[in-house]
Amino acid sequence: MLKRTMSLMLVFILTMTSVVGIASASTATQEIVIKLSDTGVTVDGQEASTSSSAAVYTGANIVYYEDGHDSSYGEGTDSDAHSAEEAAEHTVVTITKPGIYRVSGKLSKGQLAIDLGEDAASDPTAVVTLILDGVDITSTVAPAVIFYNVYEPYSDTEDTKGIVDLSEAGAQVVLADDSVNTVNGAYVARIYKEGTTKKLHKYDGTFYSKMSMNISGEAKGTGELHITATNEGLDSELHLALNGGKVYIKSQDDGINTNEDGISVTSINGGYLHVNAGLGAEGDGIDSNGYLTINGGTIVTMANDRSPDGGIDADSDIIINGGTVIALGTRNDASSSTSKQPFIELSFATTQAKGSTIKLTDAEGNEVLNHTAEKNFQSVTFSSADLKLNTEYHLYINGVEQQYTGNSFGMMGGGFGGNRPSGDNGQAGQGTPPTGERPEKPEGTRPEMPEGTTPPELPDGMQGMPEGGFNPGGQNTTENGEGSTAFVLTDSVHSFSGISEATDNSDKTKVTFTVNGGAGIQSVASGESIIFEGVTASADVPESDIQLTVTDVPSENYSETYLLSELKGDLSKIMPEEDGQYRLTIAVVSSNETYTGVSQWQFAIGVLPFTDVQPNDASYNAIKTLYEKGIMIGTSSTQFSPTSPVTRATAITTLGRLLNIEQTESSSFNDVVKNSWYSGYVGWAVENGLVIGDGNGNFIPNANLTAEQMKLVISRYVELSGLDISVDDLFPDTLTGTMTRAELATLLSKLL
Repeated sequence: MLKRTMSLMLVFILTMTSVVGIASASTATQEIVIKLSDTGVTVDGQEASTSSSAAVYTGANIVYYEDGHDSSYGEGTDSDAHSAEEAAEHTVVTITKPGIYRVSGKLSKGQLAIDLGEDAASDPTAVVTLILDGVDITSTVAPAVIFYNVYEPYSDTEDTKGIVDLSEAGAQVVLADDSVNTVNGAYVARIYKEGTTKKLHKYDGTFYSKMSMNISGEAKGTGELHITATNEGLDSELHLALNGGKVYIKSQDDGINTNEDGISVTSINGGYLHVNAGLGAEGDGIDSNGYLTINGGTIVTMANDRSPDGGIDADSDIIINGGTVIALGTRNDASSSTSKQPFIELSFATTQAKGSTIKLTDAEGNEVLNHTAEKNFQSVTFSSADLKLNTEYHLYINGVEQQYTGNSFGMMGGGFGGNRPSGDNGQAGQGTPPTGERPEKPEGTRPEMPEGTTPPELPDGMQGMPEGGFNPGGQNTTENGEGSTAFVLTDSVHSFSGISEATDNSDKTKVTFTVNGGAGIQSVASGESIIFEGVTASADVPESDIQLTVTDVPSENYSETYLLSELKGDLSKIMPEEDGQYRLTIAVVSSNETYTGVSQWQFAIGVLPFTDVQPNDASYNAIKTLYEKGIMIGTSSTQFSPTSPVTRATAITTLGRLLNIEQTESSSFNDVVKNSWYSGYVGWAVENGLVIGDGNGNFIPNANLTAEQMKLVISRYVELSGLDISVDDLFPDTLTGTMTRAELATLLSKLL
């Protein structure tokens, strides 16, 4: 077996080589030819055996969910159950031996099953290559094609990080050149082992494999597989790879599903895939309970347009390394930044109609995407070799240019949905920290300066990021801001939200929204409920033309969309309860002929709202603690800037917040802006002898601090506050050079 540590490109090359190898082998190795018919099945021209010891036989009982049972039988409902008479009408053709089988013909009610025995999973020779060459199979009670037992090259506990090579898997499917294969099928709801609630059978897809499955085309890649499913379409309980041929799926639920939690890999390496999923109540286009890795091919996939489902969905990473991807849904899961091919994620402010033409051009007008949607959508993920980084693109829906109001970095524009921030970006204010628990201050309102001592002077330095940030109770929104029509992809920016008609190119009246009487959406601690009680528009827009959407950021698990009229005054119905970062978008529906407009708010439940701080970062807990206590708030509503340098203004502000001091304005310095986010803290520091300026009447608030200089400040702070702590212990030898905001957070958390 090939080593699984090979590169993605090598896996792709070897996988495609294996496809050619299968096609070549089929001409050199004797094939067993199976011809299906409602009047009789033949094997190599002879009537099929009815003995289970034969390589191919007919007559096995079909596995299905039988009606007439109580809840001890399984988890199926009445709609999942079938009668014994209906099941008996099906002809089951079973393959029991390794080999290459070329199958053609029609079964109006039947099933093609592959079962090489319970020991097959560990036997590398237990491989069946199923060449579909004009097959038409319909099953009304179970999957039409199912692999029960063949060789499995992977463990169901092995995390491959999205890289698999299935060239040696026991379930090999080849689509014969120029063939059209049709598979219409049902599913089997969960049936218990007798006397238990453990699974005996559960097969959700029309084309199903209990083991990893590899699907390829022959030399020309012109073979077609059409799957129509009453539940899910193409399923594997472990891994699935598509390497060639043309696969078309229509399904009531998920189009493709691989279902081992955190482990499964759906890998698309070539060919053409078209998925129209969610034709019932719900369903994703491609749903992997583990990874989705796309290395090549052309993929067009659609989800249910009424439920919070996506054209692409994976519990682990979605990695796009090549090919062309067009995924439409209510929302798509976020693709991984480790992808080797550029991608763009477009989240529209309101639902876009079926039949809409999506066009993406570069600045010179050259088209990179022109696609007509086959169903309603609100989210599009597009990736192609034609997309380039650091390139400006323009988006059109039905010829109308679009703009966005948020991107991967957060929100754009000038308005605020809640309380004014504490001073970042030049905003006026007293620098009041966010609401929430404050650390208790030591005895006495202000620490006294010991007699006969001289306070340290904070040094000059380069420009840094101030500790202004945004009140977590009042997040930045585009309420009064302008969007942008320039969609520029970079290494870090690939997602764009709040997309609507470009205001400058529309004759419609622009509308903005406020919520909770202008107070915005308040972030809350874990277990608390978001307060959302009112929406106000700047114009008289009918409630039936105002759409509200809440998604998690990045998009992974949560999406809810309602018209304001549908909520009937109970706005809490749209709000999440689980911990996470979220975005609320309120917009005028695109079909309104008079008004247009989008406003957005970002908020958090029980987690940091910053996209640049991850739970596995060493400083995460320290930053979270200081954020929740209002000591270090961030540099924007979505950015903490952990690697940015600490400035003099930041240092004094955070220390003042740590003590919960009473702010005092001072005229001691020429360059301290009165009523700025840090000025009241500088006044306190001056009054208590904690800082002096440069000797020329300047404080130099934006100068950076080194760790050594910060140590002097902390020494004075510890002395003034009466803390019993060793400053040397706070500053290890490894802490040198310009101090970063993450390092400051870690330091300050030890003073709480």
